[in-house]
Amino acid sequence: MYQINFSKPIHVHFMGIGGISMSGLAQILIDAGFTVSGSDRKVSQLTEQLVAMGAKIAYPQSADNITDDIDLAVYTAAISADNPEFVEAQRRNIPTMTRADLLGQIMKNYNIPIAISGTHGKTTTTSMISETLIAAGTDPTLSIGGILKSIGGNIRVGKSEYFVTEACEYTNSFLSFFPRIGIILNIEEDHMDFFKDIDDIRNSFREFARLIPEDGTLIINGNIDNVSEITDGLKCRVVYFGSNPDFSKYSYKDASYDEVGRASYTLLIDNTPVRKVALGVVGEHNIINSLAVIALMDLLGIDREIVFSSLLGFSGTDRRFEFKGRLGGITILDDYAHHPTEIKATLTAAANYPHKRLWCIFQPHTYTRTKAFLTDFAKALSLADRVILTDIYAAREKNTIGISSLDLKAELDKLGVPCEYFRTFDAIENFLLENCIDGDLLITMGAGDVVKIGENLLGI
Repeated sequence: MYQINFSKPIHVHFMGIGGISMSGLAQILIDAGFTVSGSDRKVSQLTEQLVAMGAKIAYPQSADNITDDIDLAVYTAAISADNPEFVEAQRRNIPTMTRADLLGQIMKNYNIPIAISGTHGKTTTTSMISETLIAAGTDPTLSIGGILKSIGGNIRVGKSEYFVTEACEYTNSFLSFFPRIGIILNIEEDHMDFFKDIDDIRNSFREFARLIPEDGTLIINGNIDNVSEITDGLKCRVVYFGSNPDFSKYSYKDASYDEVGRASYTLLIDNTPVRKVALGVVGEHNIINSLAVIALMDLLGIDREIVFSSLLGFSGTDRRFEFKGRLGGITILDDYAHHPTEIKATLTAAANYPHKRLWCIFQPHTYTRTKAFLTDFAKALSLADRVILTDIYAAREKNTIGISSLDLKAELDKLGVPCEYFRTFDAIENFLLENCIDGDLLITMGAGDVVKIGENLLGI
């Protein structure tokens, strides 16, 4: 594999530079003095930010964007083997590297690289960690899978030994990383277009855990099924967190929620009450996430009062139970949930939020995921009083398996859940305007562009 010498900056070209992760890595290289170019389908806020920093970006992707002065081309899993830029880079014998491999090489430049993995909760937990480390004055470099308002984006370039990043299991990309501290939040079925089954996924996380060196630490959720299968035989230190105080070092009791659903609990360490912890975010799932943060900060020696204050002040990232506005007494939120477990967690948290009726406008994400979890999606969505379905957001896929949102509607009909399906956002917006009443809570949900429905209603 091509090895980057970070003391000798080169010209790196990013295929799909507008992606949330790719744009962040591009920023890190620009700050390090590299020449950065790239391409994408269309202009975005992220690409405009990169251009302002000095990157040269072309639209759309084309073989003409690959020139002989490029020393390295970086691509993501979304770039196919017949992509014109990828083909041209191969033809010109320009070295190529995956996004994950580049991130892994960047991690090697830091003494304390921290990688946060798990099927769910990576972005929220990474953001909690990021804000805490900033508050503690550690000046970390951060790579987050979402927009964190406090840093005005998804990337922060610091000057210290700390590097914090999300570690995604899709296509085994996190196996290219070099963490000294790893966090595993949970392990469940997802990305079934890549993984064969849950055993395949668990094996991937097991391999991730093995990446941690002997002087490193794995912080892992003790609630994971047969968690010893992941941790047995590891040479690194292992610290458990979770809901079982008899097993996990970091646990909790007496969970409660305020008038808008924000969680608080009594922190237990070694099954001993330490103090009351209040969060600025909702739901039991965020209690679990916060335990991972506390465990990490104890390991790093960060003052606990700074940790507790940061957890209280953290109000979430974009598209995670995000308050969008109110319209005629109707509260509109948005959430990125696109897996049954995430949907259940979000709708359970919403039950603690003041409302008369809970509406969920759900946009299924990818055909393979919709088919794999069809009945689980229906069960999770049944926690809402009313459900509205959009068409499936295809993302990287083509519908070769004959699945549609009508199949999900049929499952919801079986459960007796009031459900509507509309082909266009305009039709959904009109239906909501005619049927929502003062006091209703409306959540747009999914990893695609469903957020536009609430924004269109609010005129933002």
